[in-house]
This record gives sequence, C-alpha cells and structure tokens, in this order.
Amino acid sequence: MRRLKWLVLLCLTLLAACSQPLPAARADYVGRWEGPGMVLAITAEGEVSYQRVDGGVTTRIDAPIKEFRGHDFVVGLGMFTTTFAVTAPPQRQDGEWRMTVDGVTLRRTQGPRPPTTAI
Repeated sequence: MRRLKWLVLLCLTLLAACSQPLPAARADYVGRWEGPGMVLAITAEGEVSYQRVDGGVTTRIDAPIKEFRGHDFVVGLGMFTTTFAVTAPPQRQDGEWRMTVDGVTLRRTQGPRPPTTAI
C-alpha cells in the first residue's frame, strides 16, 4: 500500500511538471472558449480542459499543451496526444474574441485572470 501511495505521488508530480507557461506571443489563447457543442479552457500555465459533444458522443481532455505548430496546438502526455487545428487564431471581432478550432467557431466567454500582485 505504501508503494502505491508513492507511485501516485510520483505520477502527480510528473504530470504537474509537464505543463509550461504559454509564450507571451500566445497570450490571446488564454481563457474559456465556447461554441456549439464545445468548451475549451486554456490557462496561462499551459493547461487545457476540453469537452466536445458530437452526435451523442462526449470527448473530454484535461492535459498540458506540449507545443504549438503554427496556430495549431498539440495537447497530451507522453505519446498520447491530440492536435487542435486552429483555422482562425484568436482575434477580436465585433467587440468579442473569437477563434475557430477543429471547424467550430468559439467565442471567449471568460478572459484571462489579471495577474496578482503581492502586497
């Protein structure tokens, strides 16, 4: 039982170490994005939480961003990855932020949190 606790702790530590903060050039990706059947949340720390319902099938992914390839980004752990195809990167349109991912136009419903300052 003790070995199992250490193994779980080791796995959690490794998972936490996998994410890296987004580069400043990708700051516009940060936030909660919603569109028909899809919710995508990207943190400044490089974590992604994704849910998509398509034809009664729900897909969920909670993993770090491994890399950007052009506007697309690759999410996953180890050899288990998925690429999010971004055909329209984040841009401000008609007073709101939008981007198109995997063919779905998303709008940002919650922006990045303002940085905290020490008092």
